[in-house]
Amino acid sequence: MKYVGAHVSISGGVENAPLNAMAIGAKAFALFTKNQRQWEAKPLATKSIDAFYKNLETSQIKPKHILPHDSYLINLGNPQTEALEKSREAFIDEVERCSILGLDKLNFHPGSHLLKLSKRDPHYNDKIMEAELVCLDLIATSINHIIEATPHSNVKLVIENTAGQGSNLGYQFEHLAHLIERVEDKTRIGVCLDTCHTFTSGYDLRTSQTYHETMESFGRIVGFEYLMGMHVNDSKPPLGSHVDRHHSLGKGELGWEPFRLIMNDPRMDDIPLILETIDESIWAEEIQALYALIES
Repeated sequence: MKYVGAHVSISGGVENAPLNAMAIGAKAFALFTKNQRQWEAKPLATKSIDAFYKNLETSQIKPKHILPHDSYLINLGNPQTEALEKSREAFIDEVERCSILGLDKLNFHPGSHLLKLSKRDPHYNDKIMEAELVCLDLIATSINHIIEATPHSNVKLVIENTAGQGSNLGYQFEHLAHLIERVEDKTRIGVCLDTCHTFTSGYDLRTSQTYHETMESFGRIVGFEYLMGMHVNDSKPPLGSHVDRHHSLGKGELGWEPFRLIMNDPRMDDIPLILETIDESIWAEEIQALYALIES
Protein backbone atom coordinates (compact mmCIF):
# COMPACT_ATOMS: atom_id res chain seq x y z
CA MET A 1 0.00 0.00 0.00
CA LYS A 2 3.03 2.29 -0.14
CA TYR A 3 3.75 4.20 -3.35
CA VAL A 4 7.28 5.60 -3.44
CA GLY A 5 8.90 7.64 -6.19
CA ALA A 6 10.81 10.84 -6.85
CA HIS A 7 10.46 14.25 -8.46
CA VAL A 8 11.57 13.33 -11.97
CA SER A 9 12.70 15.43 -14.91
CA ILE A 10 10.46 16.53 -17.79
CA SER A 11 13.42 17.34 -20.02
CA GLY A 12 12.31 16.81 -23.60
CA GLY A 13 8.63 17.05 -22.65
CA VAL A 14 6.19 16.09 -19.89
CA GLU A 15 5.70 12.74 -21.63
CA ASN A 16 9.14 11.67 -20.41
CA ALA A 17 8.22 11.90 -16.73
CA PRO A 18 6.53 8.46 -16.53
CA LEU A 19 9.49 6.88 -18.35
CA ASN A 20 11.95 8.52 -15.96
CA ALA A 21 9.90 7.21 -13.03
CA MET A 22 9.92 3.69 -14.50
CA ALA A 23 13.70 3.84 -14.88
CA ILE A 24 14.19 4.16 -11.10
CA GLY A 25 11.58 1.59 -10.10
CA ALA A 26 9.11 4.20 -8.87
CA LYS A 27 5.45 3.51 -8.11
CA ALA A 28 4.75 7.24 -7.82
CA PHE A 29 6.34 10.44 -9.05
CA ALA A 30 6.28 14.22 -8.98
CA LEU A 31 6.93 16.61 -11.85
CA PHE A 32 6.68 20.19 -13.01
CA THR A 33 4.21 20.53 -15.88
CA LYS A 34 6.31 23.39 -17.29
CA ASN A 35 9.65 25.11 -16.72
CA GLN A 36 9.46 26.11 -13.05
CA ARG A 37 11.85 29.04 -13.54
CA GLN A 38 9.68 30.85 -16.09
CA TRP A 39 6.33 32.60 -15.74
CA GLU A 40 5.12 31.91 -19.26
CA ALA A 41 4.90 28.54 -20.95
CA LYS A 42 3.59 27.32 -24.27
CA PRO A 43 0.35 25.30 -24.07
CA LEU A 44 0.90 21.57 -23.86
CA ALA A 45 1.09 20.15 -27.38
CA THR A 46 -1.42 17.47 -28.33
CA LYS A 47 1.47 15.17 -29.25
CA SER A 48 2.98 15.54 -25.76
CA ILE A 49 -0.38 15.04 -24.05
CA ASP A 50 -1.09 11.86 -26.00
CA ALA A 51 2.42 10.54 -25.35
CA PHE A 52 2.08 11.33 -21.61
CA TYR A 53 -1.08 9.22 -21.38
CA LYS A 54 0.53 6.39 -23.34
CA ASN A 55 3.71 6.39 -21.25
CA LEU A 56 1.71 6.63 -18.04
CA GLU A 57 -0.26 3.55 -19.04
CA THR A 58 3.00 1.76 -19.80
CA SER A 59 4.39 2.71 -16.39
CA GLN A 60 1.27 1.38 -14.61
CA ILE A 61 1.49 4.36 -12.24
CA LYS A 62 -1.94 5.67 -11.33
CA PRO A 63 -2.72 9.41 -11.62
CA LYS A 64 -3.61 9.50 -7.90
CA HIS A 65 0.01 8.60 -7.13
CA ILE A 66 1.37 11.59 -9.06
CA LEU A 67 2.07 14.85 -7.24
CA PRO A 68 2.76 17.74 -9.65
CA HIS A 69 4.49 20.80 -8.19
CA ASP A 70 3.84 24.39 -9.21
CA SER A 71 6.49 26.97 -10.16
CA TYR A 72 8.64 28.31 -7.35
CA LEU A 73 8.04 31.81 -8.75
CA ILE A 74 4.43 31.76 -7.56
CA ASN A 75 3.62 33.51 -4.26
CA LEU A 76 -0.07 33.44 -3.37
CA GLY A 77 0.58 35.71 -0.40
CA ASN A 78 2.48 38.44 -2.21
CA PRO A 79 1.56 41.81 -0.64
CA GLN A 80 2.04 43.63 -3.97
CA THR A 81 -1.19 43.63 -5.99
CA GLU A 82 0.32 43.29 -9.46
CA ALA A 83 2.68 40.49 -8.40
CA LEU A 84 -0.15 38.71 -6.58
CA GLU A 85 -2.38 38.78 -9.67
CA LYS A 86 0.49 37.42 -11.75
CA SER A 87 0.92 34.55 -9.29
CA ARG A 88 -2.79 33.77 -9.26
CA GLU A 89 -2.98 33.71 -13.06
CA ALA A 90 0.09 31.49 -13.26
CA PHE A 91 -1.38 29.11 -10.70
CA ILE A 92 -4.68 28.86 -12.57
CA ASP A 93 -2.70 27.94 -15.68
CA GLU A 94 -0.92 25.20 -13.71
CA VAL A 95 -4.25 23.80 -12.48
CA GLU A 96 -5.49 23.68 -16.07
CA ARG A 97 -2.31 21.92 -17.22
CA CYS A 98 -2.82 19.27 -14.54
CA SER A 99 -6.43 18.80 -15.66
CA ILE A 100 -5.35 18.33 -19.28
CA LEU A 101 -2.91 15.60 -18.16
CA GLY A 102 -5.58 13.85 -16.10
CA LEU A 103 -3.85 14.63 -12.79
CA ASP A 104 -5.89 15.38 -9.68
CA LYS A 105 -3.40 17.19 -7.42
CA LEU A 106 -1.17 20.27 -7.54
CA ASN A 107 1.40 20.73 -4.77
CA PHE A 108 2.44 24.27 -3.78
CA HIS A 109 4.22 26.26 -1.10
CA PRO A 110 1.70 28.53 0.66
CA GLY A 111 3.45 31.88 0.18
CA SER A 112 5.62 34.56 1.79
CA HIS A 113 4.85 37.94 3.30
CA LEU A 114 8.26 39.28 2.10
CA LEU A 115 8.63 41.74 5.00
CA LYS A 116 12.17 42.24 6.31
CA LEU A 117 11.86 42.93 10.03
CA SER A 118 14.73 43.46 12.44
CA LYS A 119 14.86 41.24 15.50
CA ARG A 120 16.25 44.23 17.36
CA ASP A 121 12.86 45.88 17.14
CA PRO A 122 11.17 45.47 20.57
CA HIS A 123 7.87 44.82 18.75
CA TYR A 124 9.41 42.24 16.39
CA ASN A 125 7.30 39.26 17.46
CA ASP A 126 4.06 41.26 17.35
CA LYS A 127 4.87 42.55 13.88
CA ILE A 128 5.77 39.06 12.65
CA MET A 129 2.50 37.62 13.97
CA GLU A 130 0.50 40.40 12.33
CA ALA A 131 2.33 40.02 9.00
CA GLU A 132 1.83 36.26 9.06
CA LEU A 133 -1.87 36.50 9.82
CA VAL A 134 -2.47 39.05 7.06
CA CYS A 135 -0.48 36.91 4.62
CA LEU A 136 -2.28 33.68 5.56
CA ASP A 137 -5.64 35.34 4.98
CA LEU A 138 -4.39 36.61 1.62
CA ILE A 139 -3.23 33.10 0.66
CA ALA A 140 -6.65 31.71 1.61
CA THR A 141 -8.30 34.37 -0.55
CA SER A 142 -5.99 33.37 -3.41
CA ILE A 143 -6.92 29.70 -3.00
CA ASN A 144 -10.64 30.51 -3.04
CA HIS A 145 -10.13 32.69 -6.13
CA ILE A 146 -8.31 29.88 -7.94
CA ILE A 147 -10.95 27.30 -7.05
CA GLU A 148 -13.71 29.64 -8.25
CA ALA A 149 -11.79 30.21 -11.50
CA THR A 150 -11.52 26.45 -12.16
CA PRO A 151 -15.05 25.22 -11.29
CA HIS A 152 -14.98 22.20 -13.59
CA SER A 153 -11.61 20.94 -12.39
CA ASN A 154 -11.16 18.12 -9.88
CA VAL A 155 -7.56 19.16 -9.15
CA LYS A 156 -6.96 19.41 -5.42
CA LEU A 157 -4.65 22.20 -4.26
CA VAL A 158 -2.12 20.52 -1.97
CA ILE A 159 -0.41 22.84 0.51
CA GLU A 160 3.15 21.85 1.38
CA ASN A 161 4.44 22.63 4.85
CA THR A 162 7.66 24.64 4.84
CA ALA A 163 10.79 25.02 6.94
CA GLY A 164 9.87 28.64 7.68
CA GLN A 165 12.99 29.99 6.03
CA GLY A 166 12.90 33.74 5.47
CA SER A 167 9.31 34.95 5.37
CA ASN A 168 7.85 31.66 4.12
CA LEU A 169 4.65 30.61 5.85
CA GLY A 170 3.32 27.11 6.40
CA TYR A 171 5.95 26.06 8.93
CA GLN A 172 3.42 25.47 11.72
CA PHE A 173 0.56 22.99 11.55
CA GLU A 174 -1.61 25.88 12.73
CA HIS A 175 -0.79 27.75 9.50
CA LEU A 176 -2.09 24.82 7.44
CA ALA A 177 -5.22 24.55 9.59
CA HIS A 178 -5.82 28.30 9.28
CA LEU A 179 -5.77 28.05 5.49
CA ILE A 180 -7.98 24.97 5.34
CA GLU A 181 -10.50 26.57 7.68
CA ARG A 182 -10.85 29.54 5.32
CA VAL A 183 -11.10 27.54 2.11
CA GLU A 184 -14.75 27.42 1.10
CA ASP A 185 -14.64 24.19 -0.94
CA LYS A 186 -12.89 21.66 1.30
CA THR A 187 -13.08 18.99 -1.44
CA ARG A 188 -10.42 20.93 -3.40
CA ILE A 189 -7.80 21.30 -0.65
CA GLY A 190 -5.14 19.00 0.81
CA VAL A 191 -1.73 18.91 2.48
CA CYS A 192 1.72 17.50 1.67
CA LEU A 193 4.13 16.93 4.55
CA ASP A 194 7.84 17.27 3.80
CA THR A 195 9.93 15.39 6.37
CA CYS A 196 12.88 17.79 6.13
CA HIS A 197 10.63 20.84 6.44
CA THR A 198 8.68 19.29 9.31
CA PHE A 199 11.91 18.60 11.20
CA THR A 200 13.63 21.94 10.61
CA SER A 201 10.45 23.82 11.49
CA GLY A 202 10.66 22.27 14.95
CA TYR A 203 8.71 18.98 14.87
CA ASP A 204 10.91 16.05 15.85
CA LEU A 205 10.60 12.76 13.95
CA ARG A 206 13.75 10.95 15.04
CA THR A 207 12.36 8.46 17.56
CA SER A 208 9.19 6.43 17.75
CA GLN A 209 7.95 8.62 20.61
CA THR A 210 8.64 11.98 18.93
CA TYR A 211 7.35 10.73 15.57
CA HIS A 212 4.04 9.67 17.07
CA GLU A 213 3.81 12.91 19.08
CA THR A 214 4.34 14.95 15.90
CA MET A 215 1.84 12.90 13.92
CA GLU A 216 -0.71 13.10 16.72
CA SER A 217 -0.28 16.87 16.67
CA PHE A 218 -0.77 16.95 12.90
CA GLY A 219 -3.86 14.78 13.15
CA ARG A 220 -5.38 16.91 15.88
CA ILE A 221 -4.60 20.32 14.34
CA VAL A 222 -4.87 19.60 10.60
CA GLY A 223 -6.39 16.15 10.18
CA PHE A 224 -5.11 13.12 8.26
CA GLU A 225 -8.11 13.31 5.95
CA TYR A 226 -6.24 16.19 4.28
CA LEU A 227 -2.90 14.35 3.88
CA MET A 228 -2.52 13.71 0.14
CA GLY A 229 1.22 13.22 -0.23
CA MET A 230 4.62 13.35 1.43
CA HIS A 231 8.08 14.50 0.43
CA VAL A 232 10.52 12.00 1.89
CA ASN A 233 13.80 13.78 2.56
CA ASP A 234 16.57 13.73 5.14
CA SER A 235 17.78 17.08 6.49
CA LYS A 236 21.19 18.73 6.50
CA PRO A 237 20.24 21.38 9.13
CA PRO A 238 19.30 20.49 12.73
CA LEU A 239 15.92 20.45 14.43
CA GLY A 240 14.17 23.83 14.54
CA SER A 241 16.77 25.61 12.38
CA HIS A 242 14.16 26.88 9.88
CA VAL A 243 16.62 26.17 7.06
CA ASP A 244 15.49 24.24 3.98
CA ARG A 245 18.33 21.96 2.87
CA HIS A 246 17.55 18.37 1.96
CA HIS A 247 19.91 15.42 2.28
CA SER A 248 20.04 11.83 1.06
CA LEU A 249 18.17 9.33 3.21
CA GLY A 250 20.06 8.25 6.32
CA LYS A 251 22.87 10.75 5.74
CA GLY A 252 21.40 13.74 7.56
CA GLU A 253 20.05 14.74 10.93
CA LEU A 254 16.98 12.52 10.67
CA GLY A 255 18.64 9.15 10.08
CA TRP A 256 16.62 6.11 8.98
CA GLU A 257 14.16 5.75 11.86
CA PRO A 258 11.55 8.30 10.64
CA PHE A 259 11.43 6.61 7.26
CA ARG A 260 10.99 3.16 8.82
CA LEU A 261 8.08 4.57 10.81
CA ILE A 262 6.52 6.18 7.72
CA MET A 263 6.81 2.99 5.68
CA ASN A 264 4.95 1.10 8.42
CA ASP A 265 2.34 3.75 9.15
CA PRO A 266 -1.02 2.91 7.53
CA ARG A 267 -1.92 6.61 7.49
CA MET A 268 0.61 6.97 4.66
CA ASP A 269 -0.95 4.21 2.54
CA ASP A 270 -2.10 4.91 -1.02
CA ILE A 271 -0.59 8.41 -1.29
CA PRO A 272 2.51 9.50 -3.26
CA LEU A 273 5.70 9.37 -1.16
CA ILE A 274 8.15 11.46 -3.15
CA LEU A 275 11.93 11.70 -2.86
CA GLU A 276 13.47 15.13 -3.33
CA THR A 277 16.83 14.03 -1.96
CA ILE A 278 19.98 15.64 -3.32
CA ASP A 279 21.59 12.80 -5.30
CA GLU A 280 19.28 11.57 -8.05
CA SER A 281 21.84 8.98 -9.10
CA ILE A 282 20.88 6.92 -6.03
CA TRP A 283 17.10 7.43 -6.17
CA ALA A 284 16.58 3.83 -7.33
CA GLU A 285 18.62 2.60 -4.35
CA GLU A 286 16.73 4.87 -1.96
CA ILE A 287 13.38 3.62 -3.26
CA GLN A 288 14.49 0.00 -2.77
CA ALA A 289 15.81 0.85 0.70
CA LEU A 290 12.46 2.37 1.70
CA TYR A 291 10.52 -0.69 0.58
CA ALA A 292 12.97 -2.88 2.49
CA LEU A 293 11.92 -1.08 5.70
CA ILE A 294 8.39 -2.49 5.51
CA GLU A 295 7.83 -4.97 8.33
CA SER A 296 5.57 -7.97 7.86
